[in-house]
Amino acid sequence: MKVLNVDDNKLITEALEFAFQALGHDFSFTNSGKDAVEMIRNNSYDAVFLDVAMPEFSGTDVIKELDTTGSIKDYNIVLLTASTIDDDEMKWFIEKGVRGVIKKPIDITRLEKEISEIFSP
Repeated sequence: MKVLNVDDNKLITEALEFAFQALGHDFSFTNSGKDAVEMIRNNSYDAVFLDVAMPEFSGTDVIKELDTTGSIKDYNIVLLTASTIDDDEMKWFIEKGVRGVIKKPIDITRLEKEISEIFSP
């Protein structure tokens, strides 16, 4: 699986890079929401793991920007966040096409299970 991780926390990015590569996945990352928009538009990823709470250009901003050019459902975005998401926010994310939410802190075994559930046919 070709994965993009978007998170401003470099320690989380490094841990996920280690985990995804150990599981045999092709892993790319950016610590910038603005850079993520261009990477998502210009590349094909099987999954995009997107942090919601980032400074300057948040995960919500990424979704809004991608939504201006059409459905984000094609991008297979999964929120990866420590933030609390209320029901209205969750409804908005799902309506936009977000595939799921995985809470931090991340347990790699649970992450693998959640990924298989989110992307199973």
